[in-house]
Amino acid sequence: MNARAPSYRGRFAPSPSGPLHDGSLLAAMASYLDARAHHGQWLLRIEDIDTPRVVQGADTVIQQQLQALGMHWDEAPVWQSQRLSLYEAAFARLQQAGLIYGCACTRRMLTGGPYPGTCRHGLPPGQRARAWRLRVPEGEASTESFVDRWFGPQTQNVAREVGDFILRRADGLWAYQFVVVVDDGLQGITDVVRGADLLESTARQRLLARMLGFTPPRVMHVPLLYDSEGRKLSKQNHAPALDLNQPLQTLQRAWQGLGFPAFPADSIQDFWARALPAWAARHCISNQ
Repeated sequence: MNARAPSYRGRFAPSPSGPLHDGSLLAAMASYLDARAHHGQWLLRIEDIDTPRVVQGADTVIQQQLQALGMHWDEAPVWQSQRLSLYEAAFARLQQAGLIYGCACTRRMLTGGPYPGTCRHGLPPGQRARAWRLRVPEGEASTESFVDRWFGPQTQNVAREVGDFILRRADGLWAYQFVVVVDDGLQGITDVVRGADLLESTARQRLLARMLGFTPPRVMHVPLLYDSEGRKLSKQNHAPALDLNQPLQTLQRAWQGLGFPAFPADSIQDFWARALPAWAARHCISNQ
């Protein structure tokens, strides 16, 4: 197995809106295998910043599920809800640099697509700020090009395709696009392995990371799993919790979802011992 520098730091960052299902296990497995294949660290971060969606006790269930399937993290888990002062400090730095502005627009006022910049040069008369947006650089300065380790070269002009995006929501909560960048930067995350539904978010996160003085991590976006009706497996679509009564079958389903053939395994430990060199041979950075 080829290894790279031991500075690799990866993470799995589930939202505690319910237990893990087959779709979230696929992302967890890929991130875990990639960290282990590079002799790196694998961290667990509970992304509970969207408090209305948090299910009490789900964070504990998620940890139990991961451990039952043989996935163990290398540092104490962190909860976003316990890191609010860090987000405040990062927000203040951007604000002092003139990179944030208040926005009075409601969802009903916007028609979808890139934000049109309605409040970029000041609030409409008599309006107050409801949310706070990042002032994205104009023109080609907002173009982000990167290589996704699964999907290959990617390019997006954030100003043209996204526009100024929200960092603090109208309900006062921090936006995912903001806190994930702050967390990855402060935790020293070098490699992000996650579901393909977040590939479209990568360019804006890279742009914001640099504005905050962080080095954007390498990324790999792995395939999603879908139900019989063609919907992405998710908690919102009522995907069933992982079957821990048959852990090997559960692991094999995720493994096959990542494009690998099933193989015989006598135990959970045996599964990981066989899966790791197969992942390393196909996805180790030094092999690419």
